[in-house]
Amino acid sequence: MKELKETILKAVEEGIEVKKRFFSENAETIIEVSRVIADAFNEGKKLILFGNGGSATDASHIAAEFINRFKRERPGLPAIALNTDMAVLTSIANDYDYSEVFSRQLKSLAEEGDIVMALSTSGSSKNILKALEVAKKRKLITIGLTGKKGTKMASKSTYAFVVPSADTPRIQETHIMLGHIICEMVEEILFELPRR
Repeated sequence: MKELKETILKAVEEGIEVKKRFFSENAETIIEVSRVIADAFNEGKKLILFGNGGSATDASHIAAEFINRFKRERPGLPAIALNTDMAVLTSIANDYDYSEVFSRQLKSLAEEGDIVMALSTSGSSKNILKALEVAKKRKLITIGLTGKKGTKMASKSTYAFVVPSADTPRIQETHIMLGHIICEMVEEILFELPRR
Protein backbone atom coordinates (compact mmCIF):
# COMPACT_ATOMS: atom_id res chain seq x y z
CA MET A 1 0.00 0.00 0.00
CA LYS A 2 2.84 2.40 0.88
CA GLU A 3 4.57 1.72 -2.45
CA LEU A 4 1.34 2.44 -4.36
CA LYS A 5 0.89 5.73 -2.52
CA GLU A 6 4.49 6.67 -3.34
CA THR A 7 3.84 5.88 -7.01
CA ILE A 8 0.82 8.20 -6.98
CA LEU A 9 2.69 11.05 -5.30
CA LYS A 10 5.68 10.62 -7.62
CA ALA A 11 3.43 10.86 -10.69
CA VAL A 12 1.78 14.00 -9.31
CA GLU A 13 5.14 15.63 -8.52
CA GLU A 14 6.51 14.81 -11.97
CA GLY A 15 3.37 16.24 -13.57
CA ILE A 16 3.64 19.45 -11.56
CA GLU A 17 7.31 19.91 -12.41
CA VAL A 18 6.78 19.34 -16.14
CA LYS A 19 3.87 21.78 -16.25
CA LYS A 20 5.65 24.47 -14.21
CA ARG A 21 8.64 24.37 -16.52
CA PHE A 22 6.57 24.21 -19.72
CA PHE A 23 4.19 27.06 -18.86
CA SER A 24 6.91 29.35 -17.50
CA GLU A 25 8.88 28.87 -20.74
CA ASN A 26 5.88 29.25 -23.07
CA ALA A 27 3.55 31.82 -21.47
CA GLU A 28 4.27 34.57 -24.01
CA THR A 29 3.83 32.22 -26.97
CA ILE A 30 0.54 30.96 -25.49
CA ILE A 31 -0.74 34.56 -25.41
CA GLU A 32 0.41 35.13 -29.00
CA VAL A 33 -1.22 31.91 -30.24
CA SER A 34 -4.44 32.74 -28.38
CA ARG A 35 -4.54 36.13 -30.16
CA VAL A 36 -3.92 34.45 -33.53
CA ILE A 37 -6.82 32.05 -32.95
CA ALA A 38 -9.09 34.87 -31.72
CA ASP A 39 -8.22 36.96 -34.81
CA ALA A 40 -9.03 33.99 -37.06
CA PHE A 41 -12.43 33.56 -35.38
CA ASN A 42 -13.09 37.29 -35.81
CA GLU A 43 -12.40 36.88 -39.53
CA GLY A 44 -14.87 34.01 -39.86
CA LYS A 45 -12.18 31.31 -39.98
CA LYS A 46 -12.04 28.03 -38.07
CA LEU A 47 -9.73 25.98 -35.88
CA ILE A 48 -8.97 22.48 -37.21
CA LEU A 49 -7.53 19.93 -34.74
CA PHE A 50 -6.32 16.34 -35.03
CA GLY A 51 -4.25 13.65 -33.35
CA ASN A 52 -3.96 9.88 -32.86
CA GLY A 53 -4.97 7.79 -29.87
CA GLY A 54 -5.08 9.83 -26.67
CA SER A 55 -4.15 12.90 -28.69
CA ALA A 56 -7.24 12.29 -30.84
CA THR A 57 -9.49 12.48 -27.81
CA ASP A 58 -7.60 15.57 -26.63
CA ALA A 59 -8.20 17.19 -30.04
CA SER A 60 -11.91 16.37 -29.77
CA HIS A 61 -12.03 17.65 -26.19
CA ILE A 62 -10.43 20.99 -27.13
CA ALA A 63 -12.73 21.38 -30.15
CA ALA A 64 -15.75 20.79 -27.89
CA GLU A 65 -14.61 23.52 -25.48
CA PHE A 66 -14.55 26.03 -28.36
CA ILE A 67 -17.80 24.90 -30.01
CA ASN A 68 -19.83 24.74 -26.82
CA ARG A 69 -18.41 26.99 -24.08
CA PHE A 70 -15.54 26.96 -21.61
CA LYS A 71 -15.71 29.38 -18.68
CA ARG A 72 -18.02 31.99 -20.18
CA GLU A 73 -21.53 31.94 -21.56
CA ARG A 74 -20.91 32.96 -25.16
CA PRO A 75 -21.61 32.00 -28.78
CA GLY A 76 -19.97 28.86 -30.10
CA LEU A 77 -16.66 29.18 -31.91
CA PRO A 78 -15.92 27.20 -35.11
CA ALA A 79 -13.62 24.29 -34.28
CA ILE A 80 -13.51 20.81 -35.78
CA ALA A 81 -11.57 17.67 -34.85
CA LEU A 82 -10.69 15.63 -37.95
CA ASN A 83 -10.39 12.38 -35.98
CA THR A 84 -14.10 12.11 -35.08
CA ASP A 85 -15.74 10.83 -38.29
CA MET A 86 -15.12 7.09 -38.47
CA ALA A 87 -16.54 6.76 -41.98
CA VAL A 88 -14.14 9.39 -43.32
CA LEU A 89 -11.13 8.01 -41.42
CA THR A 90 -11.70 4.40 -42.40
CA SER A 91 -12.54 5.13 -46.03
CA ILE A 92 -9.35 7.15 -46.50
CA ALA A 93 -7.26 4.55 -44.67
CA ASN A 94 -8.84 1.75 -46.72
CA ASP A 95 -8.75 3.41 -50.14
CA TYR A 96 -5.40 5.18 -49.77
CA ASP A 97 -3.30 4.85 -46.62
CA TYR A 98 -3.58 5.72 -42.93
CA SER A 99 -0.90 8.36 -43.44
CA GLU A 100 -3.45 10.29 -45.56
CA VAL A 101 -6.34 10.43 -43.05
CA PHE A 102 -5.75 14.04 -41.98
CA SER A 103 -4.05 15.50 -45.06
CA ARG A 104 -6.93 14.50 -47.38
CA GLN A 105 -9.43 16.09 -45.01
CA LEU A 106 -7.39 19.29 -44.85
CA LYS A 107 -7.35 19.44 -48.65
CA SER A 108 -11.16 19.26 -48.61
CA LEU A 109 -12.04 21.36 -45.57
CA ALA A 110 -9.30 23.91 -44.88
CA GLU A 111 -9.50 27.44 -46.25
CA GLU A 112 -6.88 30.16 -46.25
CA GLY A 113 -6.83 31.83 -42.84
CA ASP A 114 -7.88 28.71 -40.93
CA ILE A 115 -5.72 27.58 -38.02
CA VAL A 116 -4.46 24.01 -37.68
CA MET A 117 -3.66 22.47 -34.28
CA ALA A 118 -1.89 19.09 -34.44
CA LEU A 119 -1.29 16.97 -31.32
CA SER A 120 1.30 14.18 -31.16
CA THR A 121 3.28 13.04 -28.13
CA SER A 122 6.00 11.51 -30.32
CA GLY A 123 5.91 14.18 -33.00
CA SER A 124 6.80 11.56 -35.60
CA SER A 125 3.41 10.17 -36.72
CA LYS A 126 3.36 10.05 -40.53
CA ASN A 127 -0.24 11.21 -40.82
CA ILE A 128 0.46 14.24 -38.60
CA LEU A 129 3.62 15.23 -40.48
CA LYS A 130 1.91 14.80 -43.87
CA ALA A 131 -1.01 16.98 -42.74
CA LEU A 132 1.38 19.70 -41.55
CA GLU A 133 3.06 19.65 -44.97
CA VAL A 134 -0.34 20.11 -46.66
CA ALA A 135 -1.18 22.93 -44.25
CA LYS A 136 2.09 24.68 -45.11
CA LYS A 137 1.40 24.40 -48.85
CA ARG A 138 -2.05 25.90 -48.25
CA LYS A 139 -0.45 28.73 -46.22
CA LEU A 140 -2.27 27.83 -43.02
CA ILE A 141 -0.94 28.78 -39.59
CA THR A 142 -0.04 25.60 -37.73
CA ILE A 143 0.23 24.94 -34.00
CA GLY A 144 2.10 21.77 -33.05
CA LEU A 145 1.77 20.19 -29.60
CA THR A 146 4.38 17.51 -28.96
CA GLY A 147 6.96 16.11 -26.54
CA LYS A 148 10.70 16.61 -26.35
CA LYS A 149 11.39 14.01 -29.06
CA GLY A 150 9.04 15.76 -31.51
CA THR A 151 11.68 17.75 -33.40
CA LYS A 152 10.29 16.78 -36.86
CA MET A 153 6.84 18.02 -35.95
CA ALA A 154 8.14 21.16 -34.25
CA SER A 155 10.13 22.08 -37.37
CA LYS A 156 6.97 21.85 -39.51
CA SER A 157 4.82 24.02 -37.19
CA THR A 158 4.40 27.79 -37.25
CA TYR A 159 4.14 27.63 -33.46
CA ALA A 160 5.61 24.62 -31.65
CA PHE A 161 4.74 23.73 -28.07
CA VAL A 162 7.28 21.14 -26.96
CA VAL A 163 6.64 19.60 -23.55
CA PRO A 164 10.00 18.97 -21.81
CA SER A 165 9.31 15.28 -21.21
CA ALA A 166 9.46 11.96 -23.07
CA ASP A 167 6.79 10.42 -20.80
CA THR A 168 3.50 10.12 -22.74
CA PRO A 169 1.16 10.67 -19.75
CA ARG A 170 3.03 13.83 -18.65
CA ILE A 171 3.01 15.15 -22.23
CA GLN A 172 -0.72 14.51 -22.71
CA GLU A 173 -1.60 16.03 -19.33
CA THR A 174 0.29 19.17 -20.32
CA HIS A 175 -1.34 19.26 -23.76
CA ILE A 176 -4.87 19.20 -22.36
CA MET A 177 -4.01 21.90 -19.82
CA LEU A 178 -2.55 23.97 -22.65
CA GLY A 179 -5.75 23.48 -24.66
CA HIS A 180 -7.82 24.65 -21.69
CA ILE A 181 -5.63 27.72 -21.15
CA ILE A 182 -5.72 28.69 -24.83
CA CYS A 183 -9.51 28.36 -24.82
CA GLU A 184 -9.74 30.54 -21.71
CA MET A 185 -7.43 33.15 -23.25
CA VAL A 186 -9.46 33.23 -26.48
CA GLU A 187 -12.62 33.79 -24.45
CA GLU A 188 -10.92 36.60 -22.53
CA ILE A 189 -9.83 38.24 -25.78
CA LEU A 190 -13.15 37.91 -27.64
CA PHE A 191 -15.86 38.30 -25.03
CA GLU A 192 -16.82 40.69 -22.26
CA LEU A 193 -19.68 38.50 -21.05
CA PRO A 194 -20.07 37.70 -17.34
CA ARG A 195 -18.64 34.46 -16.03
CA ARG A 196 -20.96 31.66 -14.98
